[in-house]
Amino acid sequence: MRIIGIDIGGANTKIASADGETIELHYIPLWKDTTLPETLEEIADRLKPDKVSVAMTGELADCFTDKIAGIDFIMRSVDAAFDCEIRYINNLGCFYEQADDLRDLAAANWAASANLIGAEIGDCIFVDVGSTTSDIIPIKDKKHRAGITDFSRLVRSELVYAGTLRTNLAYLLDKVDVIEGKCRVASELFANTADAYLLLGDIDEDTYTCETADGAGKSKTDAMRRLARVVCADLSEISPEEIHHIAEQVKEKQITLLCEAISQVSGRNGLDKIVSAGIGEFLIRAAAERLGFECISVAEKWGTEISKVFPAYAAARMCETDILMNKE
Repeated sequence: MRIIGIDIGGANTKIASADGETIELHYIPLWKDTTLPETLEEIADRLKPDKVSVAMTGELADCFTDKIAGIDFIMRSVDAAFDCEIRYINNLGCFYEQADDLRDLAAANWAASANLIGAEIGDCIFVDVGSTTSDIIPIKDKKHRAGITDFSRLVRSELVYAGTLRTNLAYLLDKVDVIEGKCRVASELFANTADAYLLLGDIDEDTYTCETADGAGKSKTDAMRRLARVVCADLSEISPEEIHHIAEQVKEKQITLLCEAISQVSGRNGLDKIVSAGIGEFLIRAAAERLGFECISVAEKWGTEISKVFPAYAAARMCETDILMNKE
């Protein structure tokens, strides 16, 4: 039986099979003239799954008037593409039933991840740093103890809206240190976190899956040009060393933000073990070391590619487990 999990976000749609053999990431920005329906149809024709398990976060995209409209669009797209049984995962980490509140499907991909981590690892703080956001999820007695909406998780520091690729540097930094002193940054989308981490060698061009701020290339020189614009400069006005130092300051700030959020979640839940996932595992490991917490890597346990699409993999595993339990 072929079981696949799908994690449909506002920018990326991730695919994983329960056996971990199929891993895919598709950049599909829902707020544009989205190709989600066509892409899902192509995936269905190519993979021919017997069962599909779906988690979503894309309903928040600002092309939708509200979350219900987003959920409806995503469900219609999935239901039209796949000719097999489809299960949707809610924010409790359970499968949605017709009598449930449809809004419980909103922003539930992290709950799928927490379900698998709770079952296989136990009590911990699950931290997933993806392209856009960072989830900091307390898990106790195999269940997550997080708020069940993005709004409530933001209030509780269980969600930090900063990621490894798509975050505007003006969100992270209001000033940077340069040779001349403290320099305010331009509040424009001149560069994103992917530029900083590409320059520092934490990601490569293949990992840089989102669009660039200026629509130009993804070489280190392109990234340096964008980073220079953050301080309203070009490559003739600021040295490569100073640009590299700006990138280092981006990384330091993001690690600091993670430390602050993890510390708050840790103090509230009495947990000091981290499980790290996502393309930003390098940031989580640095934060764990700084805090003196044990850190278990999803990449080391399940593989680097699975770590990048972990909610999709967890969704597939949930469906597989449900089938086995029903057989018993």
